[in-house]
Amino acid sequence: MPSLEERLSLSTCWCSHRHTDGYHMLTEIRELGFHQTELSHGIRMSLVPGIIKAIDEEIIEVSSVHNFCPLPASVQHAAPNLFQPSVKGGTELVMWMQYSQQTIDFAVRVGAKKIVMHSGSMSFRFGSPGPVLDVLDPTEEELSSDARKKALAKLRKRASKNTKTVIANYQTLGPSAAAQGIQLGAENREGLLELPLDEEFPEFLKQFDVAGPVQYWHDTGHAQIKHRQGLLDHRTHLEAVADRLIGFHLHDVSETGKDHQVPGTGTIDFKMVGEFIRPEHTLIAELSPKLTRDQVIQSRAYLLENLA
Repeated sequence: MPSLEERLSLSTCWCSHRHTDGYHMLTEIRELGFHQTELSHGIRMSLVPGIIKAIDEEIIEVSSVHNFCPLPASVQHAAPNLFQPSVKGGTELVMWMQYSQQTIDFAVRVGAKKIVMHSGSMSFRFGSPGPVLDVLDPTEEELSSDARKKALAKLRKRASKNTKTVIANYQTLGPSAAAQGIQLGAENREGLLELPLDEEFPEFLKQFDVAGPVQYWHDTGHAQIKHRQGLLDHRTHLEAVADRLIGFHLHDVSETGKDHQVPGTGTIDFKMVGEFIRPEHTLIAELSPKLTRDQVIQSRAYLLENLA
Protein backbone atom coordinates (compact mmCIF):
# COMPACT_ATOMS: atom_id res chain seq x y z
CA MET A 1 0.00 0.00 0.00
CA PRO A 2 1.47 3.42 -0.98
CA SER A 3 2.56 5.68 1.86
CA LEU A 4 0.66 8.85 2.74
CA GLU A 5 3.46 10.85 1.11
CA GLU A 6 2.94 8.95 -2.15
CA ARG A 7 -0.87 9.20 -1.96
CA LEU A 8 -1.27 12.90 -1.19
CA SER A 9 -2.21 14.89 -4.31
CA LEU A 10 -2.30 18.58 -5.13
CA SER A 11 -5.22 19.86 -7.16
CA THR A 12 -4.37 21.84 -10.26
CA CYS A 13 -6.94 24.43 -9.13
CA TRP A 14 -3.97 26.04 -7.38
CA CYS A 15 -2.04 26.74 -10.57
CA SER A 16 -3.88 25.88 -13.82
CA HIS A 17 -5.02 29.46 -14.41
CA ARG A 18 -1.44 30.76 -14.77
CA HIS A 19 -0.03 27.98 -16.94
CA THR A 20 -0.15 27.78 -20.71
CA ASP A 21 1.65 24.42 -20.89
CA GLY A 22 0.25 21.39 -19.09
CA TYR A 23 3.69 19.78 -18.95
CA HIS A 24 5.15 22.72 -17.03
CA MET A 25 2.09 22.79 -14.76
CA LEU A 26 2.53 19.17 -13.71
CA THR A 27 6.29 19.54 -13.41
CA GLU A 28 5.79 22.39 -10.97
CA ILE A 29 3.46 20.25 -8.83
CA ARG A 30 5.97 17.40 -8.81
CA GLU A 31 8.78 19.78 -7.79
CA LEU A 32 6.73 20.75 -4.72
CA GLY A 33 6.95 17.16 -3.51
CA PHE A 34 3.65 15.73 -4.73
CA HIS A 35 3.73 12.35 -6.46
CA GLN A 36 0.13 12.70 -7.62
CA THR A 37 -2.23 15.40 -8.81
CA GLU A 38 -5.93 15.97 -9.31
CA LEU A 39 -6.76 17.51 -12.67
CA SER A 40 -9.39 20.00 -11.59
CA HIS A 41 -12.20 21.79 -13.42
CA GLY A 42 -9.96 24.54 -14.82
CA ILE A 43 -8.13 22.38 -17.35
CA ARG A 44 -8.40 24.13 -20.70
CA MET A 45 -8.01 22.14 -23.91
CA SER A 46 -4.72 23.94 -24.58
CA LEU A 47 -3.21 22.29 -21.48
CA VAL A 48 -4.09 18.74 -22.55
CA PRO A 49 -1.14 17.93 -24.87
CA GLY A 50 1.38 18.84 -22.16
CA ILE A 51 -0.58 16.89 -19.55
CA ILE A 52 -0.55 13.78 -21.73
CA LYS A 53 3.19 14.19 -22.33
CA ALA A 54 3.90 14.47 -18.58
CA ILE A 55 1.76 11.42 -17.81
CA ASP A 56 3.35 9.36 -20.57
CA GLU A 57 6.81 10.32 -19.28
CA GLU A 58 5.71 9.32 -15.76
CA ILE A 59 6.53 12.76 -14.33
CA ILE A 60 3.52 12.41 -12.01
CA GLU A 61 0.42 10.26 -11.56
CA VAL A 62 -3.18 11.44 -11.75
CA SER A 63 -5.18 10.43 -8.69
CA SER A 64 -8.49 11.88 -9.86
CA VAL A 65 -10.12 14.38 -12.19
CA HIS A 66 -12.88 16.89 -11.51
CA ASN A 67 -15.84 17.17 -13.86
CA PHE A 68 -15.70 18.86 -16.37
CA CYS A 69 -12.16 17.97 -17.42
CA PRO A 70 -11.06 19.06 -19.89
CA LEU A 71 -13.32 22.06 -20.30
CA PRO A 72 -15.35 22.56 -23.48
CA ALA A 73 -13.10 24.12 -26.12
CA SER A 74 -14.87 27.49 -25.95
CA VAL A 75 -14.51 27.79 -22.15
CA GLN A 76 -11.33 29.33 -20.73
CA HIS A 77 -12.08 29.36 -17.00
CA ALA A 78 -13.09 26.90 -14.29
CA ALA A 79 -16.76 26.03 -14.79
CA PRO A 80 -17.84 22.92 -12.81
CA ASN A 81 -21.47 24.08 -12.80
CA LEU A 82 -21.60 25.02 -16.47
CA PHE A 83 -24.10 22.20 -17.08
CA GLN A 84 -26.05 20.56 -14.26
CA PRO A 85 -27.66 17.13 -13.72
CA SER A 86 -30.53 18.74 -11.82
CA VAL A 87 -32.23 19.81 -15.05
CA LYS A 88 -34.95 17.52 -16.34
CA GLY A 89 -34.03 17.66 -20.01
CA GLY A 90 -33.18 19.87 -22.95
CA THR A 91 -29.86 21.08 -24.27
CA GLU A 92 -28.27 21.57 -20.86
CA LEU A 93 -28.80 17.95 -19.87
CA VAL A 94 -27.46 16.77 -23.22
CA MET A 95 -24.35 18.90 -22.63
CA TRP A 96 -23.96 17.59 -19.05
CA MET A 97 -24.04 14.03 -20.34
CA GLN A 98 -21.68 14.78 -23.23
CA TYR A 99 -19.01 16.55 -21.19
CA SER A 100 -19.33 14.19 -18.23
CA GLN A 101 -18.69 11.34 -20.66
CA GLN A 102 -15.73 13.25 -22.06
CA THR A 103 -14.39 13.51 -18.50
CA ILE A 104 -14.79 9.75 -18.03
CA ASP A 105 -12.88 9.12 -21.26
CA PHE A 106 -10.15 11.57 -20.23
CA ALA A 107 -9.86 9.98 -16.79
CA VAL A 108 -9.21 6.64 -18.48
CA ARG A 109 -6.57 8.21 -20.73
CA VAL A 110 -4.62 9.73 -17.82
CA GLY A 111 -4.98 6.69 -15.57
CA ALA A 112 -7.36 8.16 -12.98
CA LYS A 113 -9.99 5.96 -11.36
CA LYS A 114 -12.13 8.61 -9.68
CA ILE A 115 -14.07 11.69 -10.82
CA VAL A 116 -15.34 14.42 -8.49
CA MET A 117 -18.86 15.44 -9.46
CA HIS A 118 -21.08 18.42 -8.70
CA SER A 119 -24.73 17.39 -8.54
CA GLY A 120 -26.60 20.51 -9.56
CA SER A 121 -28.74 22.96 -7.69
CA MET A 122 -32.22 24.30 -7.14
CA SER A 123 -33.50 27.83 -7.62
CA PHE A 124 -36.20 30.05 -6.21
CA ARG A 125 -37.83 32.76 -8.29
CA PHE A 126 -38.92 34.57 -5.15
CA GLY A 127 -38.07 34.32 -1.46
CA SER A 128 -34.92 32.21 -1.53
CA PRO A 129 -34.24 30.70 1.91
CA GLY A 130 -30.52 31.19 1.41
CA PRO A 131 -30.05 34.60 3.07
CA VAL A 132 -31.76 33.44 6.29
CA LEU A 133 -29.49 30.39 6.59
CA ASP A 134 -26.23 31.95 5.41
CA VAL A 135 -25.02 32.97 8.87
CA LEU A 136 -21.72 31.84 10.36
CA ASP A 137 -21.82 30.65 13.97
CA PRO A 138 -25.50 31.50 14.61
CA THR A 139 -26.67 32.04 18.17
CA GLU A 140 -29.11 29.67 19.87
CA GLU A 141 -31.81 32.26 19.33
CA GLU A 142 -31.06 32.42 15.61
CA LEU A 143 -30.98 28.61 15.34
CA SER A 144 -34.43 28.28 16.89
CA SER A 145 -36.08 31.24 15.15
CA ASP A 146 -39.31 30.79 13.20
CA ALA A 147 -37.70 32.40 10.16
CA ARG A 148 -34.94 29.78 10.13
CA LYS A 149 -37.40 26.91 10.58
CA LYS A 150 -39.50 28.18 7.65
CA ALA A 151 -36.40 28.63 5.48
CA LEU A 152 -35.25 25.07 6.18
CA ALA A 153 -38.70 23.66 5.41
CA LYS A 154 -38.80 25.54 2.11
CA LEU A 155 -35.30 24.37 1.21
CA ARG A 156 -36.08 20.72 1.96
CA LYS A 157 -39.34 20.75 0.03
CA ARG A 158 -37.72 22.07 -3.14
CA ALA A 159 -34.64 19.86 -2.77
CA SER A 160 -36.63 16.64 -2.58
CA LYS A 161 -38.06 17.26 -6.06
CA ASN A 162 -34.81 18.28 -7.72
CA THR A 163 -32.78 15.47 -6.16
CA LYS A 164 -34.96 12.86 -7.88
CA THR A 165 -33.86 14.31 -11.22
CA VAL A 166 -30.20 14.18 -10.16
CA ILE A 167 -30.55 10.52 -9.20
CA ALA A 168 -32.14 9.64 -12.53
CA ASN A 169 -29.36 11.34 -14.49
CA TYR A 170 -26.60 9.69 -12.47
CA GLN A 171 -28.29 6.36 -13.11
CA THR A 172 -28.09 7.08 -16.83
CA LEU A 173 -24.40 8.05 -16.71
CA GLY A 174 -23.37 5.36 -14.23
CA PRO A 175 -23.15 2.31 -16.53
CA SER A 176 -20.61 4.04 -18.77
CA ALA A 177 -18.43 4.91 -15.78
CA ALA A 178 -18.73 1.37 -14.40
CA ALA A 179 -17.79 -0.17 -17.75
CA GLN A 180 -14.53 1.78 -17.70
CA GLY A 181 -13.74 1.17 -14.04
CA ILE A 182 -14.45 4.74 -12.95
CA GLN A 183 -16.03 5.85 -9.68
CA LEU A 184 -18.11 9.04 -9.55
CA GLY A 185 -17.73 10.88 -6.25
CA ALA A 186 -20.74 13.10 -5.57
CA GLU A 187 -19.22 15.98 -3.61
CA ASN A 188 -20.77 17.78 -0.65
CA ARG A 189 -21.15 21.40 -1.60
CA GLU A 190 -20.82 24.76 0.17
CA GLY A 191 -23.71 26.47 -1.63
CA LEU A 192 -26.98 26.42 0.29
CA LEU A 193 -28.97 25.73 -2.88
CA GLU A 194 -26.67 23.00 -4.21
CA LEU A 195 -27.65 19.35 -4.20
CA PRO A 196 -28.00 16.99 -2.49
CA LEU A 197 -28.63 18.68 0.84
CA ASP A 198 -26.07 17.37 3.33
CA GLU A 199 -28.72 15.71 5.48
CA GLU A 200 -30.02 13.87 2.39
CA PHE A 201 -26.70 12.31 1.39
CA PRO A 202 -27.23 8.95 3.17
CA GLU A 203 -30.62 8.45 1.51
CA PHE A 204 -29.28 9.77 -1.81
CA LEU A 205 -26.48 7.21 -1.80
CA LYS A 206 -28.90 4.38 -1.00
CA GLN A 207 -30.42 4.89 -4.46
CA PHE A 208 -27.23 3.46 -5.99
CA ASP A 209 -25.63 0.05 -5.67
CA VAL A 210 -23.16 0.07 -2.77
CA ALA A 211 -20.58 -1.50 -5.09
CA GLY A 212 -21.55 0.67 -8.07
CA PRO A 213 -19.90 3.73 -9.58
CA VAL A 214 -21.78 6.46 -7.66
CA GLN A 215 -20.16 7.10 -4.29
CA TYR A 216 -19.39 10.04 -1.95
CA TRP A 217 -16.60 12.64 -2.04
CA HIS A 218 -15.97 14.69 1.10
CA ASP A 219 -14.81 18.29 0.97
CA THR A 220 -13.58 19.33 4.41
CA GLY A 221 -13.97 23.05 3.79
CA HIS A 222 -17.52 22.81 2.50
CA ALA A 223 -18.57 20.66 5.45
CA GLN A 224 -16.93 23.05 7.90
CA ILE A 225 -18.78 26.03 6.44
CA LYS A 226 -22.08 24.17 6.83
CA HIS A 227 -21.02 23.13 10.36
CA ARG A 228 -20.51 26.77 11.27
CA GLN A 229 -23.87 27.68 9.73
CA GLY A 230 -25.53 25.19 12.05
CA LEU A 231 -26.65 22.98 9.15
CA LEU A 232 -24.64 19.88 10.09
CA ASP A 233 -22.17 18.49 12.58
CA HIS A 234 -18.96 17.72 10.73
CA ARG A 235 -18.18 14.49 12.61
CA THR A 236 -21.77 13.23 12.52
CA HIS A 237 -21.95 13.86 8.79
CA LEU A 238 -18.76 11.88 8.18
CA GLU A 239 -20.09 9.03 10.29
CA ALA A 240 -23.26 8.93 8.19
CA VAL A 241 -21.45 8.63 4.85
CA ALA A 242 -18.27 6.81 5.90
CA ASP A 243 -19.18 3.54 4.19
CA ARG A 244 -19.51 5.28 0.79
CA LEU A 245 -16.45 7.56 1.01
CA ILE A 246 -13.90 7.38 -1.81
CA GLY A 247 -11.94 10.60 -1.41
CA PHE A 248 -11.31 13.93 0.29
CA HIS A 249 -10.65 17.51 -0.68
CA LEU A 250 -8.48 18.82 2.14
CA HIS A 251 -8.32 22.52 2.95
CA ASP A 252 -9.05 24.78 5.90
CA VAL A 253 -11.63 27.46 6.64
CA SER A 254 -10.60 30.73 8.25
CA GLU A 255 -12.40 32.38 11.15
CA THR A 256 -14.11 34.65 8.62
CA GLY A 257 -15.40 31.69 6.59
CA LYS A 258 -12.89 31.70 3.72
CA ASP A 259 -12.11 28.18 2.50
CA HIS A 260 -9.25 26.61 0.51
CA GLN A 261 -6.80 27.91 3.10
CA VAL A 262 -3.64 26.30 4.51
CA PRO A 263 -4.61 23.26 6.63
CA GLY A 264 -3.91 23.88 10.29
CA THR A 265 -4.42 27.65 10.12
CA GLY A 266 -8.21 27.70 10.44
CA THR A 267 -11.18 26.11 12.18
CA ILE A 268 -11.12 22.48 10.97
CA ASP A 269 -10.16 19.66 13.32
CA PHE A 270 -7.96 17.61 10.99
CA LYS A 271 -7.26 15.03 13.68
CA MET A 272 -11.00 14.30 13.64
CA VAL A 273 -11.05 14.16 9.85
CA GLY A 274 -8.09 11.79 9.92
CA GLU A 275 -10.12 9.25 11.92
CA PHE A 276 -12.22 8.63 8.80
CA ILE A 277 -9.39 8.28 6.27
CA ARG A 278 -8.78 4.79 4.95
CA PRO A 279 -5.92 3.41 2.80
CA GLU A 280 -8.17 3.21 -0.27
CA HIS A 281 -9.24 6.87 -0.07
CA THR A 282 -7.89 9.49 -2.46
CA LEU A 283 -6.50 12.56 -0.68
CA ILE A 284 -6.33 15.93 -2.43
CA ALA A 285 -4.93 19.20 -1.11
CA GLU A 286 -7.32 21.64 -2.79
CA LEU A 287 -5.78 25.05 -2.23
CA SER A 288 -6.61 28.59 -3.25
CA PRO A 289 -4.63 29.97 -6.21
CA LYS A 290 -3.89 32.95 -3.96
CA LEU A 291 -1.63 30.81 -1.77
CA THR A 292 2.13 30.99 -2.31
CA ARG A 293 4.47 28.09 -3.10
CA ASP A 294 5.69 28.22 0.50
CA GLN A 295 2.10 27.93 1.74
CA VAL A 296 1.55 24.91 -0.50
CA ILE A 297 4.68 23.30 0.97
CA GLN A 298 3.40 24.19 4.46
CA SER A 299 0.04 22.60 3.65
CA ARG A 300 1.67 19.39 2.46
CA ALA A 301 3.84 19.14 5.56
CA TYR A 302 0.89 19.71 7.88
CA LEU A 303 -1.28 17.09 6.21
CA LEU A 304 1.50 14.50 6.17
CA GLU A 305 2.08 15.05 9.89
CA ASN A 306 -1.52 15.21 11.05
CA LEU A 307 -3.24 12.61 8.86
CA ALA A 308 -0.65 9.88 9.36
